Order: sequence, then C-alpha cells, then structure tokens
Amino acid sequence: MRGHMVLRVIAKLLIPFVMLFALYVQFHGDLGPGGGFQAGVIVAAAVIFYALIFGLQATKRMVPEWLVETMVAAGVLLYAGVGMAGIALGGNYLDYFVLARDPVAGQHLGIFLVELGVFITVSGVMLAIFYTFAGRGRGPRSGP
Repeated sequence: MRGHMVLRVIAKLLIPFVMLFALYVQFHGDLGPGGGFQAGVIVAAAVIFYALIFGLQATKRMVPEWLVETMVAAGVLLYAGVGMAGIALGGNYLDYFVLARDPVAGQHLGIFLVELGVFITVSGVMLAIFYTFAGRGRGPRSGP
C-alpha cells in the first residue's frame, strides 16, 4: 500500500484526528466512558494504520522499539507509583484521597495518573504485539 498516493494523503489527514480523539478519550475518562485503556488502543491503532500505509520500517523510525518497551514499563511504574504514594502518605494502596489536601482533588489526580499509566502501558503493549507479528520472518532469527 506504500505506492498509493490517495491512501498516503488520507492517512496523513486522518491520523492527527485519531490521535486527538485518543486524547479526548483519555482526558474524559475520569468523568465518563473512556479512559486509559481505550485511549491506548486508539493511539496504537493510529500507529498501526500508519505502518500499514507507510511500512514497518518507517513506523519503527517514528516510534522505535526501545520507546515501545520503555512505554510498557513506564506505565506500570506510574500505576504502581500512584499506589505506593497512597501508602507513603498514610493511606492504603491506590488510596487517592491522600494525594492532595482536598480529597476530591486528590481523587481526580489519582484517577488521572492511574489512567495515564494504563494509557502508556496499553499503547506500548499493543505496539509491541504489532511489531512482533509484523516483523516476523524479517529479523536475524528468521527461519533456517
């Protein structure tokens, strides 16, 4: 699909709006339907769409594998860090009320940070799975 000019133009026009929608879903997650998982999947789908149009190597230059692996770990660390912050501040694990002086503000902050961790990890895992399957048979360990 790399040679189709119409698909390339449509992809370049569509991908920014898909990313913007993912941010809307992410930031709307603590107030209604949506959140980190859905936003992470939407971002990964946009990157996979880019890979289908422009190729895997171009995608790996844009989102390198080291970044994907870092995203997987960073999201989990952020999630666990919010939980441990609750314990360190005198509450329970993932007790958001102790994260700020105002319990309501602390709850919003905690939910936002946990959803951000989920977003980072889910998008990283989805891209790692895609890179693994899309790059199958192209690496140095490919077949005898």
